[in-house]
Amino acid sequence: MSNAHPLGAQLLLDAPIGKMLWRLATPNVFAVATLTAVTFADAWYVGKLGTAPLASLALAFPFLTLMQMMAGRAIGGGITSAVARALGAGAVDRAESTAWHAVLIAIAMSGLYMILLGLFARPIFELLGGEGEALDGAVAYARVAFGGAAAIWFVFVLSAILRGAGDTATPARAIGTASIAQVPLSGALTLGWFGLPSLGVAGAATAMVVCQGFASVYLALHLLRGEGNLRLRPHSLQWAPVGDIMRVGGLGLINSLCMAMTVVVVTGFVGRYGTAALAGYGLGARLELMLVPIAFGVGAALTAAVGVNVGAGRFARARRIAWTGAGVTLVLTGLLGVCAAAMPGLWLDLFTADAEAYDFGARYLAIAAPFYGLFGAGQALYFASQGTGRMVLPVSVTFVRFLTVAAIGALAVSYAWDIAALFIAVAVGLTIMGVGQALCVLGPGWRGT
Repeated sequence: MSNAHPLGAQLLLDAPIGKMLWRLATPNVFAVATLTAVTFADAWYVGKLGTAPLASLALAFPFLTLMQMMAGRAIGGGITSAVARALGAGAVDRAESTAWHAVLIAIAMSGLYMILLGLFARPIFELLGGEGEALDGAVAYARVAFGGAAAIWFVFVLSAILRGAGDTATPARAIGTASIAQVPLSGALTLGWFGLPSLGVAGAATAMVVCQGFASVYLALHLLRGEGNLRLRPHSLQWAPVGDIMRVGGLGLINSLCMAMTVVVVTGFVGRYGTAALAGYGLGARLELMLVPIAFGVGAALTAAVGVNVGAGRFARARRIAWTGAGVTLVLTGLLGVCAAAMPGLWLDLFTADAEAYDFGARYLAIAAPFYGLFGAGQALYFASQGTGRMVLPVSVTFVRFLTVAAIGALAVSYAWDIAALFIAVAVGLTIMGVGQALCVLGPGWRGT
């Protein structure tokens, strides 16, 4: 076993923190920006189809976000953390074994999504109050998006391996190129441009699966050729690398589930107020969930940087890295939230001309968006905590947020309160995330005790 640090790990250990985070986070932010453009574009294209298709997207979007969070931030974070800690300790063979077992996990998880949401979307969406045209559109979207779940899982898992090795540029190049191609293809397949069939809501899902699939192939070839700090190659099946990944990623699955279920539960409550309320809230919630990828742009760099430094026993430097990244994310997401609250039309006008849906979306943003900065910083600190390999407290914060929002929402529906009560519940949850994750960094997992 080698005790030498690969070049990528050495940079994470020795480079000035600001310079190192800039170098790692900039490619991630580029990739996130292109993914954000896809989210904008899909909602805009579907909005051209009417209010019911927007409601379809609102029903399916939390589950797609859940899958992306599981692949990229839960299990993906576990993979990045495990690879980074192995390389920080100079154990290259252990890092390569972790990478191989990560691929096996991706195969299993994508198969699970294909079965559950590719085949049984209709009864699940019916439980959320979906009906009529909105329900049919959501089912059509899910059959394609989750039937092709392997494309999404592999692009995120293979990217996580490379990030753990200190390479954020290659995943950013793959994801960015795929996303740029996806924007026009989604419009073509949703609205029938360039002589292509008009598939409606399912067109956006088809474009996503095709483009992400090509990105997955590119990343796989890159790793198989060993064009980085490690090579993807078969290893004998062992439980140790799986356990190392799932020690972070398994709890991360609970975290991702709680985050997505928070939106799902609120979506179900909002559905009681009608289709226009569901469409308006869906647009607002889409902006909220987009904060997670923005935080991930910095957070993925934090996971790798903290993981390498924790693996090398440099805990004080790991804490400085975490606070620096959280501060940057607080500013970025906070500015977005203030703008959305003050000028909701900048966002909502892009997607709907329905006055009633617009009103619900504007009310949501006025109440919840001012707290986006706290939420973004909390998410960045959550990703940083993944690098420590100790995730019980950070995941507990997300669980408390879910319980709080669900409890307030249930009271609001039971007592027929104004819909503003549901939006206040969301704002309380955002605050819990920011304050709670900051407290976690003060805990023992950040001191090696």
